[in-house]
Amino acid sequence: MPPGRLWLIPTPLGAGSDPQRVLPADTLAAVEPLDYFVVESARSARAFLKSAGTRAPLQALELRELNEHTPAREIPLLLAPILAGRDCGLLSEAGVPAVADPGAALVAAAHAAGIEVRPLIGPSSLLLALMGSGLNGQRFAFAGYVPAQAAPRLERLRELERRSAREDETILLIETPYRNQALLDAALQALAPSTRLMVASALSLPAQRIVVDTVAGWRGAARELPKTPAVFGFQAEAARPAQRSAASPARGARRRVTGR
Repeated sequence: MPPGRLWLIPTPLGAGSDPQRVLPADTLAAVEPLDYFVVESARSARAFLKSAGTRAPLQALELRELNEHTPAREIPLLLAPILAGRDCGLLSEAGVPAVADPGAALVAAAHAAGIEVRPLIGPSSLLLALMGSGLNGQRFAFAGYVPAQAAPRLERLRELERRSAREDETILLIETPYRNQALLDAALQALAPSTRLMVASALSLPAQRIVVDTVAGWRGAARELPKTPAVFGFQAEAARPAQRSAASPARGARRRVTGR
């Protein structure tokens, strides 16, 4: 029997958001016949599947968890039903699976096993934030989380700002909601006054808020961030050509390294 397919199914970005409103009909149609799902959280997956609708009763669905605590040795066990011919839906707790999400391990294993991977259309907080920011959408990098400790966090933010200036690119970050304010405070301390800084929270939800200003502007306004999922982004002033050259290896040095 040929293997099944791995469907990458986006979910809404917050509780109470109706899948019928935020997901295309083709995505919902792909969910309906599935009865095997690998999910980040069984509880949130059941709530989503109840709203999205499945052909099989909810209690008949097989849900297996894959999260940050799942040991790598369990990935083959999650893959086994697909290799036996069953289609599988991969669900993140919110947004698109396998992006800033432990589901990437299952996708990598599926490719290695020759399983067809089918990504579906749905909300991505990173892309929605970038779209709504006005920052550089031609060149951007997702840097994930910065360190939680104060000194390493400041150092990492300054390092990323130098990269943004050198490459003329937007840097995107995420943080645990209860540390949103700490990350904002650190960014206002670490970044240059002219750097543009964005905070986008509750994207696609009724409480959505996208605020973009220079660091100087942020410093001049007392803003408290909600403890809700948020995306942070910033873009430094592009470095002048002379500055970029100084930050890059000399042309002859590059040739010598290549020659090795």
